[in-house]
Amino acid sequence: MTNSATSALAAAGTRPASGASIKNLPVNLFAAVMGLSGLSMGWRFAHTEFGVPRVVSDAIGLFATFVFVVLLVGYGAKLLRHPAAVKAEFHHPIAGNFFGTIAIALLLQSAVLGTTCDSALGHALSQAMWIAGTVATLLLAAYVVSRLLGGNCHPAHAVPAWIIPGVAALDIPVTGSHMPMAWAGEVLLLSAAVGSVLALVLFTMIVTRLIQHEPLAPAMTPSLLILVAPFEVGFTAYVNLTGRVDLFAGLLFYFGLFLFVVLAPKVFRRSVPFGAGWWAISFPLAAMVNAGLKYASVRGAVPLKVVAGGMLVVLTATMFVLAVRTVRVLFTGRLLAG
Repeated sequence: MTNSATSALAAAGTRPASGASIKNLPVNLFAAVMGLSGLSMGWRFAHTEFGVPRVVSDAIGLFATFVFVVLLVGYGAKLLRHPAAVKAEFHHPIAGNFFGTIAIALLLQSAVLGTTCDSALGHALSQAMWIAGTVATLLLAAYVVSRLLGGNCHPAHAVPAWIIPGVAALDIPVTGSHMPMAWAGEVLLLSAAVGSVLALVLFTMIVTRLIQHEPLAPAMTPSLLILVAPFEVGFTAYVNLTGRVDLFAGLLFYFGLFLFVVLAPKVFRRSVPFGAGWWAISFPLAAMVNAGLKYASVRGAVPLKVVAGGMLVVLTATMFVLAVRTVRVLFTGRLLAG
Protein backbone atom coordinates (compact mmCIF):
# COMPACT_ATOMS: atom_id res chain seq x y z
CA MET A 1 0.00 0.00 0.00
CA THR A 2 1.31 3.43 -0.93
CA ASN A 3 1.93 6.15 1.65
CA SER A 4 -0.92 8.24 0.24
CA ALA A 5 -3.33 5.33 0.50
CA THR A 6 -2.27 4.65 4.08
CA SER A 7 -2.77 8.30 4.97
CA ALA A 8 -6.18 8.29 3.35
CA LEU A 9 -7.24 5.32 5.43
CA ALA A 10 -5.98 7.04 8.55
CA ALA A 11 -7.97 10.12 7.64
CA ALA A 12 -11.08 8.00 7.35
CA GLY A 13 -10.59 6.82 10.90
CA THR A 14 -9.73 3.22 10.09
CA ARG A 15 -6.46 1.96 11.54
CA PRO A 16 -4.96 -1.39 12.38
CA ALA A 17 -5.76 -2.29 15.96
CA SER A 18 -2.89 -1.97 18.40
CA GLY A 19 -2.84 0.24 21.50
CA ALA A 20 -5.73 2.66 22.07
CA SER A 21 -4.56 6.22 22.63
CA ILE A 22 -6.05 9.71 22.57
CA LYS A 23 -3.34 10.42 19.99
CA ASN A 24 -5.46 8.51 17.47
CA LEU A 25 -8.70 10.42 18.06
CA PRO A 26 -9.75 11.37 14.49
CA VAL A 27 -10.88 14.94 13.88
CA ASN A 28 -13.58 13.71 11.51
CA LEU A 29 -15.58 12.49 14.52
CA PHE A 30 -16.81 16.09 14.84
CA ALA A 31 -19.03 15.20 11.89
CA ALA A 32 -21.16 13.39 14.50
CA VAL A 33 -21.96 16.76 16.09
CA MET A 34 -22.91 18.11 12.67
CA GLY A 35 -25.28 15.22 11.98
CA LEU A 36 -26.88 15.25 15.42
CA SER A 37 -27.31 19.04 15.37
CA GLY A 38 -28.90 18.80 11.93
CA LEU A 39 -31.21 16.07 13.23
CA SER A 40 -32.25 18.30 16.12
CA MET A 41 -33.02 21.11 13.67
CA GLY A 42 -35.09 18.71 11.59
CA TRP A 43 -37.21 17.68 14.55
CA ARG A 44 -37.57 21.33 15.56
CA PHE A 45 -39.01 21.98 12.10
CA ALA A 46 -41.33 19.01 12.60
CA HIS A 47 -42.43 20.60 15.88
CA THR A 48 -43.37 23.92 14.27
CA GLU A 49 -44.92 22.46 11.12
CA PHE A 50 -46.44 19.15 12.22
CA GLY A 51 -46.92 19.57 15.97
CA VAL A 52 -44.35 16.99 17.06
CA PRO A 53 -43.52 17.54 20.77
CA ARG A 54 -40.62 19.96 21.18
CA VAL A 55 -38.95 17.67 23.71
CA VAL A 56 -37.74 15.44 20.86
CA SER A 57 -35.65 18.16 19.20
CA ASP A 58 -34.47 19.53 22.56
CA ALA A 59 -33.29 16.10 23.72
CA ILE A 60 -31.38 15.46 20.48
CA GLY A 61 -29.91 18.98 20.61
CA LEU A 62 -28.67 18.49 24.17
CA PHE A 63 -27.17 15.15 23.22
CA ALA A 64 -25.40 16.82 20.29
CA THR A 65 -24.03 19.45 22.71
CA PHE A 66 -22.83 16.70 25.06
CA VAL A 67 -21.03 14.93 22.20
CA PHE A 68 -19.50 18.25 21.12
CA VAL A 69 -18.15 18.96 24.61
CA VAL A 70 -16.75 15.42 24.95
CA LEU A 71 -14.99 15.68 21.60
CA LEU A 72 -13.64 19.16 22.38
CA VAL A 73 -12.18 17.86 25.65
CA GLY A 74 -10.78 14.77 23.92
CA TYR A 75 -9.26 16.64 21.02
CA GLY A 76 -7.97 19.33 23.40
CA ALA A 77 -6.20 16.57 25.33
CA LYS A 78 -4.75 15.29 22.06
CA LEU A 79 -3.50 18.79 21.23
CA LEU A 80 -1.84 19.19 24.64
CA ARG A 81 -0.29 15.73 24.79
CA HIS A 82 0.42 15.07 21.11
CA PRO A 83 0.73 18.45 19.34
CA ALA A 84 2.83 16.93 16.54
CA ALA A 85 0.00 14.52 15.68
CA VAL A 86 -2.51 17.38 15.52
CA LYS A 87 -0.14 19.45 13.37
CA ALA A 88 0.37 16.55 10.99
CA GLU A 89 -3.37 15.99 10.76
CA PHE A 90 -4.03 19.68 10.08
CA HIS A 91 -1.44 19.90 7.29
CA HIS A 92 -2.47 16.60 5.69
CA PRO A 93 -3.97 17.22 2.21
CA ILE A 94 -7.03 15.08 3.03
CA ALA A 95 -7.43 14.93 6.81
CA GLY A 96 -6.80 18.66 7.17
CA ASN A 97 -10.12 19.44 5.50
CA PHE A 98 -11.96 17.68 8.31
CA PHE A 99 -11.02 20.51 10.67
CA GLY A 100 -13.88 22.26 8.92
CA THR A 101 -16.19 19.90 10.81
CA ILE A 102 -15.21 21.66 14.06
CA ALA A 103 -16.16 25.04 12.60
CA ILE A 104 -19.44 23.69 11.21
CA ALA A 105 -20.20 22.04 14.56
CA LEU A 106 -19.74 25.44 16.25
CA LEU A 107 -22.11 27.09 13.78
CA LEU A 108 -24.77 24.40 14.07
CA GLN A 109 -24.48 24.30 17.84
CA SER A 110 -25.06 28.05 17.92
CA ALA A 111 -28.36 27.46 16.10
CA VAL A 112 -29.33 24.56 18.36
CA LEU A 113 -28.44 26.50 21.50
CA GLY A 114 -30.32 29.57 20.33
CA THR A 115 -33.56 27.59 20.09
CA THR A 116 -33.08 25.13 22.97
CA CYS A 117 -32.00 27.68 25.60
CA ASP A 118 -34.55 30.46 25.23
CA SER A 119 -32.92 32.95 27.62
CA ALA A 120 -30.68 36.01 27.48
CA LEU A 121 -27.68 33.88 28.46
CA GLY A 122 -28.55 31.24 25.86
CA HIS A 123 -28.86 33.82 23.10
CA ALA A 124 -25.60 35.51 24.11
CA LEU A 125 -23.77 32.19 24.10
CA SER A 126 -25.36 31.31 20.74
CA GLN A 127 -24.12 34.57 19.22
CA ALA A 128 -20.62 34.07 20.63
CA MET A 129 -20.45 30.56 19.19
CA TRP A 130 -21.70 31.78 15.81
CA ILE A 131 -19.05 34.50 15.70
CA ALA A 132 -16.31 32.03 16.70
CA GLY A 133 -17.53 29.52 14.10
CA THR A 134 -17.71 32.20 11.41
CA VAL A 135 -14.17 33.43 12.04
CA ALA A 136 -12.81 29.86 12.16
CA THR A 137 -14.66 28.94 8.95
CA LEU A 138 -13.44 31.90 6.91
CA LEU A 139 -9.86 31.51 8.14
CA LEU A 140 -9.88 27.80 7.27
CA ALA A 141 -11.34 28.54 3.83
CA ALA A 142 -8.59 31.09 3.18
CA TYR A 143 -5.92 28.63 4.33
CA VAL A 144 -7.28 25.80 2.16
CA VAL A 145 -7.48 27.99 -0.95
CA SER A 146 -3.97 29.32 -0.32
CA ARG A 147 -2.65 25.76 0.02
CA LEU A 148 -4.35 24.62 -3.16
CA LEU A 149 -3.04 27.59 -5.13
CA GLY A 150 0.47 26.69 -3.99
CA GLY A 151 0.46 23.91 -6.59
CA ASN A 152 1.84 20.36 -6.52
CA CYS A 153 -1.50 18.89 -5.38
CA HIS A 154 -1.71 15.22 -6.26
CA PRO A 155 -4.88 14.42 -8.26
CA ALA A 156 -5.61 11.43 -5.99
CA HIS A 157 -5.99 13.83 -3.04
CA ALA A 158 -9.07 15.48 -4.63
CA VAL A 159 -11.55 13.58 -2.50
CA PRO A 160 -15.01 14.62 -1.24
CA ALA A 161 -13.52 15.90 2.04
CA TRP A 162 -12.01 18.76 0.04
CA ILE A 163 -15.43 20.35 -0.23
CA ILE A 164 -15.97 20.64 3.54
CA PRO A 165 -14.50 24.19 3.86
CA GLY A 166 -16.88 25.36 1.12
CA VAL A 167 -19.86 23.77 2.86
CA ALA A 168 -18.70 25.34 6.12
CA ALA A 169 -18.88 28.81 4.56
CA LEU A 170 -22.41 28.10 3.32
CA ASP A 171 -23.41 27.13 6.86
CA ILE A 172 -22.75 30.69 8.03
CA PRO A 173 -25.92 32.07 6.33
CA VAL A 174 -27.75 28.85 7.25
CA THR A 175 -27.21 29.49 10.96
CA GLY A 176 -26.81 33.26 11.09
CA SER A 177 -29.87 34.64 9.32
CA HIS A 178 -31.37 35.80 12.62
CA MET A 179 -28.24 37.29 14.16
CA PRO A 180 -29.03 40.79 15.48
CA MET A 181 -25.65 42.42 14.78
CA ALA A 182 -25.77 45.26 12.24
CA TRP A 183 -22.81 43.82 10.33
CA ALA A 184 -24.17 40.27 10.15
CA GLY A 185 -25.90 40.78 6.78
CA GLU A 186 -22.66 41.62 4.98
CA VAL A 187 -20.92 38.63 6.56
CA LEU A 188 -23.73 36.38 5.35
CA LEU A 189 -23.26 37.65 1.79
CA LEU A 190 -19.47 37.26 1.99
CA SER A 191 -19.81 33.73 3.30
CA ALA A 192 -22.39 32.77 0.68
CA ALA A 193 -20.09 34.09 -2.06
CA VAL A 194 -17.06 32.23 -0.72
CA GLY A 195 -18.98 29.02 -0.04
CA SER A 196 -20.84 28.84 -3.33
CA VAL A 197 -17.84 29.48 -5.57
CA LEU A 198 -15.56 27.21 -3.55
CA ALA A 199 -18.16 24.44 -3.61
CA LEU A 200 -18.59 24.78 -7.37
CA VAL A 201 -14.85 24.71 -8.12
CA LEU A 202 -14.01 21.91 -5.68
CA PHE A 203 -17.03 19.83 -6.69
CA THR A 204 -15.79 19.94 -10.30
CA MET A 205 -12.27 18.89 -9.28
CA ILE A 206 -13.55 16.05 -7.10
CA VAL A 207 -15.90 14.66 -9.75
CA THR A 208 -13.09 14.83 -12.31
CA ARG A 209 -10.85 12.83 -9.97
CA LEU A 210 -13.58 10.25 -9.33
CA ILE A 211 -14.09 9.80 -13.06
CA GLN A 212 -10.47 9.71 -14.22
CA HIS A 213 -8.58 8.06 -11.34
CA GLU A 214 -8.84 5.00 -9.13
CA PRO A 215 -11.89 4.55 -6.85
CA LEU A 216 -11.75 5.74 -3.26
CA ALA A 217 -10.37 3.36 -0.65
CA PRO A 218 -13.24 1.33 0.91
CA ALA A 219 -12.89 3.13 4.26
CA MET A 220 -13.37 6.48 2.52
CA THR A 221 -16.41 5.41 0.48
CA PRO A 222 -18.99 6.92 2.92
CA SER A 223 -17.48 10.35 2.28
CA LEU A 224 -19.01 10.24 -1.22
CA LEU A 225 -22.25 11.53 0.30
CA ILE A 226 -20.46 14.76 1.22
CA LEU A 227 -21.03 15.70 -2.43
CA VAL A 228 -24.73 16.05 -1.64
CA ALA A 229 -24.10 18.71 1.02
CA PRO A 230 -23.25 21.78 -1.12
CA PHE A 231 -26.61 21.61 -2.91
CA GLU A 232 -28.79 20.95 0.13
CA VAL A 233 -26.91 23.38 2.40
CA GLY A 234 -26.87 25.80 -0.52
CA PHE A 235 -30.66 25.47 -0.73
CA THR A 236 -31.10 26.51 2.92
CA ALA A 237 -28.51 29.28 2.66
CA TYR A 238 -30.19 30.68 -0.46
CA VAL A 239 -33.67 30.52 1.10
CA ASN A 240 -32.42 32.25 4.26
CA LEU A 241 -30.77 35.03 2.23
CA THR A 242 -33.66 35.63 -0.16
CA GLY A 243 -36.58 34.74 2.09
CA ARG A 244 -38.27 32.60 -0.57
CA VAL A 245 -38.29 29.13 -2.10
CA ASP A 246 -38.16 29.87 -5.81
CA LEU A 247 -37.20 27.99 -8.96
CA PHE A 248 -33.46 28.17 -8.27
CA ALA A 249 -33.94 26.86 -4.74
CA GLY A 250 -35.95 23.94 -6.13
CA LEU A 251 -33.18 23.16 -8.62
CA LEU A 252 -30.62 23.01 -5.80
CA PHE A 253 -32.80 20.73 -3.68
CA TYR A 254 -33.64 18.31 -6.46
CA PHE A 255 -30.10 18.01 -7.78
CA GLY A 256 -28.89 17.18 -4.26
CA LEU A 257 -31.63 14.57 -4.03
CA PHE A 258 -30.59 13.17 -7.42
CA LEU A 259 -26.95 12.89 -6.27
CA PHE A 260 -28.07 11.03 -3.15
CA VAL A 261 -30.01 8.49 -5.23
CA VAL A 262 -26.94 7.96 -7.44
CA LEU A 263 -24.41 7.72 -4.60
CA ALA A 264 -26.37 5.81 -1.95
CA PRO A 265 -25.94 2.37 -3.61
CA LYS A 266 -22.18 2.94 -3.72
CA VAL A 267 -22.05 3.80 -0.01
CA PHE A 268 -24.52 1.50 1.72
CA ARG A 269 -22.79 -1.81 1.01
CA ARG A 270 -21.70 -4.60 3.31
CA SER A 271 -18.17 -4.44 1.87
CA VAL A 272 -17.61 -0.93 3.29
CA PRO A 273 -16.01 -1.34 6.76
CA PHE A 274 -17.37 0.65 9.69
CA GLY A 275 -15.20 3.37 11.18
CA ALA A 276 -15.33 7.02 12.22
CA GLY A 277 -15.46 7.90 8.53
CA TRP A 278 -19.09 6.69 8.41
CA TRP A 279 -20.13 9.86 10.25
CA ALA A 280 -19.39 11.68 6.98
CA ILE A 281 -22.85 10.61 5.80
CA SER A 282 -24.68 12.21 8.73
CA PHE A 283 -24.59 15.89 7.89
CA PRO A 284 -25.32 15.58 4.16
CA LEU A 285 -28.34 13.45 5.04
CA ALA A 286 -29.43 15.94 7.72
CA ALA A 287 -29.01 18.84 5.30
CA MET A 288 -31.09 16.99 2.69
CA VAL A 289 -33.84 16.20 5.19
CA ASN A 290 -34.00 19.79 6.48
CA ALA A 291 -34.11 21.11 2.92
CA GLY A 292 -36.82 18.59 2.08
CA LEU A 293 -38.93 19.61 5.08
CA LYS A 294 -38.65 23.27 4.16
CA TYR A 295 -39.39 22.64 0.49
CA ALA A 296 -42.41 20.45 1.30
CA SER A 297 -43.84 22.99 3.76
CA VAL A 298 -43.69 25.78 1.17
CA ARG A 299 -45.05 23.70 -1.72
CA GLY A 300 -47.82 22.40 0.53
CA ALA A 301 -48.28 19.12 -1.34
CA VAL A 302 -49.24 16.26 0.97
CA PRO A 303 -47.09 13.64 -0.84
CA LEU A 304 -44.03 15.89 -0.44
CA LYS A 305 -44.74 16.29 3.27
CA VAL A 306 -45.12 12.52 3.69
CA VAL A 307 -41.82 11.89 1.89
CA ALA A 308 -40.03 14.58 3.92
CA GLY A 309 -41.40 13.17 7.18
CA GLY A 310 -40.31 9.69 6.16
CA MET A 311 -36.83 11.00 5.37
CA LEU A 312 -36.66 12.48 8.89
CA VAL A 313 -37.56 9.12 10.44
CA VAL A 314 -34.93 7.34 8.30
CA LEU A 315 -32.33 9.95 9.29
CA THR A 316 -33.15 9.39 12.96
CA ALA A 317 -32.73 5.63 12.60
CA THR A 318 -29.44 6.15 10.75
CA MET A 319 -28.09 8.42 13.51
CA PHE A 320 -29.08 5.82 16.12
CA VAL A 321 -27.26 3.04 14.27
CA LEU A 322 -24.14 5.16 13.81
CA ALA A 323 -24.13 6.13 17.50
CA VAL A 324 -24.52 2.52 18.69
CA ARG A 325 -21.79 1.22 16.38
CA THR A 326 -19.44 4.04 17.37
CA VAL A 327 -19.89 3.29 21.07
CA ARG A 328 -19.23 -0.37 20.31
CA VAL A 329 -15.91 0.27 18.51
CA LEU A 330 -14.95 2.76 21.24
CA PHE A 331 -15.31 0.19 24.01
CA THR A 332 -13.58 -2.51 21.98
CA GLY A 333 -10.61 -0.16 21.59
CA ARG A 334 -10.75 -0.01 17.79
CA LEU A 335 -11.84 3.64 17.58
CA LEU A 336 -8.64 4.92 19.18
CA ALA A 337 -6.35 2.16 17.92
CA GLY A 338 -3.01 3.27 16.48
